Parts: sequence; structure tokens; C-alpha cells
Amino acid sequence: MADIDTPSGRALTEFAENLLRELQVHFQALTETITLKMEEMGNRIDDLQNNVTDLMVQAGIHNTDKEQMT
Repeated sequence: MADIDTPSGRALTEFAENLLRELQVHFQALTETITLKMEEMGNRIDDLQNNVTDLMVQAGIHNTDKEQMT
């Protein structure tokens, strides 16, 4: 393995540090993208639940969530 005090050792250390920084940036971007997608999906699920509730009311079905679970 290269000694850290040699030019090749320093170059290897610099390369590894740069690679880790790049990975961190990409990981952060991926995390933000996934978080945004999860929030969007949560909003879509809420909208769907509201639409189903509206349809149930229009159909004359008045079961509450608790009644449906039992």
C-alpha cells in the first residue's frame, strides 16, 4: 500500500476524499428526490382517500373507518 507521505500516497488520499465527497453529494440529491416523491405520493393517497369518501357519501354508504376495519 502507498505511504501517505509519498506523492502517489497523497494522490490516492485526495482521490478517495474527492470520491467520498462526490458520493455524499449524489446521496444527498437522491435522498431529496426520494423524500419529494414520498411527499407527492402521500398527497395523492390523501386525495384518493377523500375521493373514495365522497363517492361513499354519494352512494349512501356511511361506514366509518373503524366500522370497515372490524
